[in-house]
Amino acid sequence: MKLIAWHVERLDELVNLWNIELGSEFPMRKELFEQNSFHDENVCHEASRIAVDEQDRVIGFIVGKRWQEELSVPMKEKTGWIQVILVHHEYRDQGVGSALLRHAEEALHSAGMHEILLGKDPWHYFPGVPSQCKETWFEERGYQAFGKEYDMLCRYEDDDTKALPSIDSVEFSLLNFEDREHFLAFLHRCFPGRWEYEALHYFQRGGNGREFVVLKKENKIIGFSRINDASSPLIAQNVYWAPLFNRELGGIGPLGIDSTERGSGYGIAIVEAAIAFLRSRNIKNIVIDWTGLVDFYRKLDYEVWKGYTSYRKLL
Repeated sequence: MKLIAWHVERLDELVNLWNIELGSEFPMRKELFEQNSFHDENVCHEASRIAVDEQDRVIGFIVGKRWQEELSVPMKEKTGWIQVILVHHEYRDQGVGSALLRHAEEALHSAGMHEILLGKDPWHYFPGVPSQCKETWFEERGYQAFGKEYDMLCRYEDDDTKALPSIDSVEFSLLNFEDREHFLAFLHRCFPGRWEYEALHYFQRGGNGREFVVLKKENKIIGFSRINDASSPLIAQNVYWAPLFNRELGGIGPLGIDSTERGSGYGIAIVEAAIAFLRSRNIKNIVIDWTGLVDFYRKLDYEVWKGYTSYRKLL
């Protein structure tokens, strides 16, 4: 076994290995893998490696990341991420995974990182370690758990129509492209960081506004929800695993309300509006990803679909 450089020429083999090991729960598409693990500017090539056997066959890989983009959004510049580490089942317990992880940790430490998170990276696959994976393997290597996250799912029938909420003095609509600068200013003021970052990339990649539901009060944006479907300009987090469904998958999130406007029921209303817009597109399966608000979303008939444990390691 040897470790070789991270290179897109191995894309087919990497995706094939993923689907052998994880495809039944997290089916990988070449377009998604290329988007998240090659096109992301934050991939740390020094920390990312492919493990091959004596016949030069891919038997494992790891993707390490660190913040490298020059954008005026606050991101953790001393936090490294392990996006994914995977080893073919026939080569486990032979030190392949340990060699991959050790290499990534040393490279991220040399790059000045103070901590490593498992998942949660820009253009991530998971917000932590999926519940069906062997979490103790990471704990034995110094990673500490610090919370749970969930993906939640609701399936709708054909006749289950949803109307936009009706609340005095506010209105729900899809974002007009002409309002994008006002919307980005709202995110920068109220939700600086990852959500702002994702919106910037959305517009850079040709988004026209149909993926954002906005809540306005006196013609001012006070809340939002992201919605995604198969027509979105990029493959978004809550529709990653669309191949598991025989009908189109829609996604909701992130979402938020201006802190000065909370306490009036706008939070659940923006989710109801997001559902209404997706149902108007005849989408019957909707996922809300990366949330700990299980009881909140159960009010709208969403149930836990997938679970994750958050892990970090201080360097």
